[in-house]
Amino acid sequence: MKNEKLWGGRFEQSLESWVEEFGASITFDQKMAEFDIKGSIAHAKMLGQTGIIDLVEAETLVKGLEELLAEYHEGKLVFDVTNEDIHMNIEVLLTQKVGAVAGKLHTARSRNDQVATDMHLYLKYHLGDIIERLSHLRHVLVALAEKHVKTIMPGYTHLQHAQPISLGHYFMAYYSMFTRDSERFEFNISHTDISPLGAAALAGTTFPIDRELTAELMGFEAIYTNSLDAVSDRDFIVEFLTNASLLMMHMSRICEELVSWCSNECQYITLSDTFSTGSSIMPQKKNPDMAELIRGKTGRVYGNLFSLLTVMKSLPLAYNKDLQEDKEGMFDTVETISVSIDILAGMLESMTVNEERMLYSTEKDFSNATELADYLATKGIPFRKAHEIVGSLVLECTQSGNFLQDVPLSRYKELSDLIEDDIYDVLQSKTAVERRNSYGGTGFMQVLQQIDQAKTQLTS
Repeated sequence: MKNEKLWGGRFEQSLESWVEEFGASITFDQKMAEFDIKGSIAHAKMLGQTGIIDLVEAETLVKGLEELLAEYHEGKLVFDVTNEDIHMNIEVLLTQKVGAVAGKLHTARSRNDQVATDMHLYLKYHLGDIIERLSHLRHVLVALAEKHVKTIMPGYTHLQHAQPISLGHYFMAYYSMFTRDSERFEFNISHTDISPLGAAALAGTTFPIDRELTAELMGFEAIYTNSLDAVSDRDFIVEFLTNASLLMMHMSRICEELVSWCSNECQYITLSDTFSTGSSIMPQKKNPDMAELIRGKTGRVYGNLFSLLTVMKSLPLAYNKDLQEDKEGMFDTVETISVSIDILAGMLESMTVNEERMLYSTEKDFSNATELADYLATKGIPFRKAHEIVGSLVLECTQSGNFLQDVPLSRYKELSDLIEDDIYDVLQSKTAVERRNSYGGTGFMQVLQQIDQAKTQLTS
């Protein structure tokens, strides 16, 4: 049977259906339909303006493509796996609409530079959207920090109570992480905002194309300077997947803490019913499933990164069919991180903070031990000696079932005559937090300063 594909001229036989389905990408690359059509509109306009095809023919192509774009937005386009990919599907649909002149659209263009262009357009659009979603999440964190500047919670190292901190300080730590994530995506745009169109298959074209014009029509800031690089570069996607993996790592960390905080053992927070689920067998359960899902989906995004790195690691220049495997992971990651950002923002915005429980957990522990050691150091005792004195007293308290604030002044005097009755104020959690006023510390004034800086950053 003769091969009826648009590329089938040199073939004597057609593919068997099961082989055709294996090689086709339309099941997933139809996500680029809008960008494929927009890229084709720019290409058609350029072909007409440079005289490569008749201006009237170019206008016919543009009109037909614009109609296809409208139909796509209305959900009316139907794609066929026998046409392999989004490019061939659009060309077939355009042919049905405007006739044989549709065959001129592919002049001075290859599917190699076409698909690269589609992916640049797709990712550039979604990077802007992801940055906007991250901006909302960062606003939520700043609002929570401002509300909880003076909410005291235990700070942890090694999952052990370390020192009391401001809950606002905690939220601002994640604000800083997500700000760096946003900055990385912003930098990613500079490597995505480049047009490959005009590189053709790998070597450029003999036609007098105007690459600057198509780049301008599509809204690109620059064009690739090397045609081999243009069709084979997927660094911008690897960079995106790397940035997305870092973002998911940060979201997974905070979700791990949310899961812990709403446990019966902590009871620091109560998640909204909107972001919780129940058990099919245990009626009392309220599970933090959305936080757990974000934590779990982190592995999915990591997998997409390692998948593409593996695809790319041995590819010779320029285009290879392996590169068909560059899209699904990108699409999946865009969708995964976009909804995860929104879910996390919603969980944080709607949760209830159990402030008294947080404060209580800092009063029935030894997280104020450093305050006592610092107090002795300010009295002139070498810190190492102060550390030893306090360590011995903590051991004594654990054996007697007391805490440092329960120790009578007479016992403190036995340890050092330098200890006065102001020690009980020093040992209060609020005082411990308030006094840590070094730049970037958890002191209330420092947290307010971080919040002010963040507000300026978010509005600039």
